[in-house]
Amino acid sequence: MGKKSVCVVVLGDIGRSPRMQYHAQSLIRQGFDVDIVGYTDSPVLDDLKENATIIGVPKPFPFDEYVPRMIAFLFKVVWQTLTLFWAILVKRKSDIVLVQNPPAIPTLAVCWFYCLLVNAKFIIDWHNYAYSILALTLGSNAPLVKLSLFYEHAFGRLADFNLCVTKAMKDDLHKKWNIEATTLYDRPGPQFKTITLSEKHNLLEKMNLNDFTKLSESGEVQLKPDRPSLLVSSTSWTPDEDFSILLKALQKYDESDNIYPKLICVITGRGPLKYHYQHKILKLKWKKVSIITPWLENNDYPLLLACADLGVCLHASSSGLDLPMKVIDMYGVGLPVCAYDFKCLNELVRHNENGLVFSNENQLALHIMTWFKNFPSEICEKQSRFCKEIDNFRAVDWHTNWMNNAYPIFSNDNN
Repeated sequence: MGKKSVCVVVLGDIGRSPRMQYHAQSLIRQGFDVDIVGYTDSPVLDDLKENATIIGVPKPFPFDEYVPRMIAFLFKVVWQTLTLFWAILVKRKSDIVLVQNPPAIPTLAVCWFYCLLVNAKFIIDWHNYAYSILALTLGSNAPLVKLSLFYEHAFGRLADFNLCVTKAMKDDLHKKWNIEATTLYDRPGPQFKTITLSEKHNLLEKMNLNDFTKLSESGEVQLKPDRPSLLVSSTSWTPDEDFSILLKALQKYDESDNIYPKLICVITGRGPLKYHYQHKILKLKWKKVSIITPWLENNDYPLLLACADLGVCLHASSSGLDLPMKVIDMYGVGLPVCAYDFKCLNELVRHNENGLVFSNENQLALHIMTWFKNFPSEICEKQSRFCKEIDNFRAVDWHTNWMNNAYPIFSNDNN
């Protein structure tokens, strides 16, 4: 019997969809032929360029610039339906289709119909609910939100198998829609790891952050004793992350005593609210705190996390049922994290065990000030509190976890 062919569908930017790329890597590693269908705005992981077939889908025309919102939505759905269906139809026949949800409309319907045509297995990987994301901007009673909820429910029940990102989501899918799912927790990819001082020095110099390291007379890299602290946060600049919380916390830090060091906050990522917050940041006149918002190359982002002294995550979750990938990446490099609290966060971050949790700017400011008090002399002692728990998390990598939980679904003889 020949190798099975799996089509991984992301109706978003493949390069910014780490979990689906990790799925593809593991499938290839286990001998599957893999096609990846989605938008190709950002580079994908290097081994996928060589070992998977990447099929780009044309991005929709910006209809909303010319017609009312509902008409633009309908035009966009028609465009995506035709372009996505054509992309998966003209490639080689797939035995299994793995689709990321959200987005749900029209991805679930198109992929289900293709599976029906070619007798392929239909697998949904639930990252969140599309209707809950729509509700952030439209309100929970909006007709489009209600339509999305009905649509997700209907097509979700048609899947042959379901994966999801948390136990809370698994329980919710079962309770709400009688959908049985397997929990597959995210794990960091192999590029997220601890790095040497030389690697830190090279990246920080590349970013023009020259106050952290120095070269000795013998050419050895050393940390400067009077270096500033480095705080990092990554984001897609969407409404489920309120960056005003971080800005207010940093304002309090800037007004604090001199026992706290200068601080550089690096916020990475692209998204719809980036320019809104950049405009706010430009107006700030602070003495001890500097904020930069660079866009990093794929290979540089893990290195930046490994350079940082503390990470901040503002992901709030529209459903309360998904977990922030950015925290998982930070744990991958051994970076302690302050994370915004929501319903199922304790499946990943446990306050004062493996990280810090906050609900408002006052709590976040207190955590940052406590963490960096008498920096850098006391930072190692504070980090060691979480080191063992973070190392335990890092001990189970993505592929090991995937083999235990997802591989049986793809290797099922009935597939």
